[in-house]
Amino acid sequence: MDCEKSVQTLTREPFMSSASPLPSFAAIIVAAGKGLRAGGEVPKQFRQWRGKMLARHSIDAMADAGAEPIIVVVGDIDSETLDQLQDGVANIRLERGGVTRQDSVRAGLEALIERNPERVLIHDAARPDLPRAVVERLLGALEIHAGAVPTLPVVDSLAVAGADQTMTGKAERETLRRVQTPQAFRYADILAAHRAWNGATDAGDDAQVLAASGGSVTLVQGDERLKKITFAEDLTDVTTQPAFRVGQGFDVHRLVEGEELWLCGIQIDHTHGLAGHSDADVALHAITDAVLGAIGNGDIGTHFPPSDPKWAGARSGQFLEHAVKLAREAGYSIGNIDLTIICEAPKIGPHRPAMRAEVARLTGLQPNDVSIKATTTERLGFTGRGEGIAAQAIVALQSNA
Repeated sequence: MDCEKSVQTLTREPFMSSASPLPSFAAIIVAAGKGLRAGGEVPKQFRQWRGKMLARHSIDAMADAGAEPIIVVVGDIDSETLDQLQDGVANIRLERGGVTRQDSVRAGLEALIERNPERVLIHDAARPDLPRAVVERLLGALEIHAGAVPTLPVVDSLAVAGADQTMTGKAERETLRRVQTPQAFRYADILAAHRAWNGATDAGDDAQVLAASGGSVTLVQGDERLKKITFAEDLTDVTTQPAFRVGQGFDVHRLVEGEELWLCGIQIDHTHGLAGHSDADVALHAITDAVLGAIGNGDIGTHFPPSDPKWAGARSGQFLEHAVKLAREAGYSIGNIDLTIICEAPKIGPHRPAMRAEVARLTGLQPNDVSIKATTTERLGFTGRGEGIAAQAIVALQSNA
């Protein structure tokens, strides 16, 4: 069968209100590639974009649309990346990818056998901005066809290039479409098509795999927002990145005898110290949460869970340095920090210069960009009774673009 002829254009889609619940479906997100064209040591799907890991945008969009389960196909990843991919997402499962994209998709499809969903959406992790309306159109099209793909028209003139890069002819753009993901399929049909694929050539995408087996693939309206992140400059996202972002953090730790007291990375001589899994530096924890909040990337517990024994007694300075690194990868640098420490004792004033210097060192700021204040609660509450210390921080980030 001619693959081109089996790809049809849907002229009339079943109506589906955006307020209506979507039909049930599973999702496969392909994130096993190396992303070489984007440069860097870390594959692009695990780098930061608009405040969080690129692949998490696709995962969260599928979760918000109701995908169950979500299969994420990955290559070799470290435990920190693994945690960021899965944190807070129900019904997510990671599968090992293959040598090619088709191998990876096949692995994801095989992982769904026990669930046997009626519908499945297959999506590239490098297309992070997924509008719900596209998902609705795709699922609606599956009422009629075995497969559906989002496409956009070609608006530029097209030329056919010869081996010497001279123009040898023109292509008729009216008959061509730019193909995007996610691509939607009836699960049984796309699984059978992948199993039947001979693997001798690269199919290009999953729609061609289904078309080669005789399945009907329709074209629905895509969206310019589904742009694929390909090159390093795409990760900067200068056209949509806000010039400034602000985050706030708040933390509390108990005061107990026999513990060291660390505040802002400085050890203070006191009768009591703060209890916690790490060094319990409540001030640095608040600043760290403020930085992470400003870029929308979880909190300190997300990146350094207290259940992990390797962080027992750890210095909190490394937590803050990690948050600053994530902010930098997201395209931001810290403008200033405003910290308030709430306690009856010890007195913060004598230690303020050393605290400001250390926070400035950890964040790459000048000391005059770091404000550290102290207040009491007039002996009210747990801080007033000397049972603990609280800290509140506000951090402003400025775009590097």
